[in-house]
Amino acid sequence: MEQRDLRKLGLKVTLPRVKILELLESSTERHLSAEDVYKMLLEGGEEIGLATVYRVLTQFETAGLVERHNFDGNHAVFELVQDEHHDHMVCLDSGKVIEFHNEDIERIQHEIAEKYGYELVDHNLVLYVKPKS
Repeated sequence: MEQRDLRKLGLKVTLPRVKILELLESSTERHLSAEDVYKMLLEGGEEIGLATVYRVLTQFETAGLVERHNFDGNHAVFELVQDEHHDHMVCLDSGKVIEFHNEDIERIQHEIAEKYGYELVDHNLVLYVKPKS
């Protein structure tokens, strides 16, 4: 995302916002906590405080740039919003987050909503898994 895109989202272009956005876009890990972002910035020689990281991520969430997930109940992770919908699996042993998309699951969710007289507008599916013994 270019700096002008931040302006289109109603956000002033600041060094912390640009650095955090660049980090989110370039990271191989798609689901990062504020602490992860903070540590990565420090490792990259950037002196941006943890409170600023939290504030910027919250601003990005409000602007629709990132999505917040609470997979383990209280530990928030953030991912850049994508054009294509996907669901998540979380490994209970390792904490690894796996993204997936399944057309059958999508179809069945719509059918269930329809059965009860509703139209499915959005959903968030998280499967909690562990390795087979």
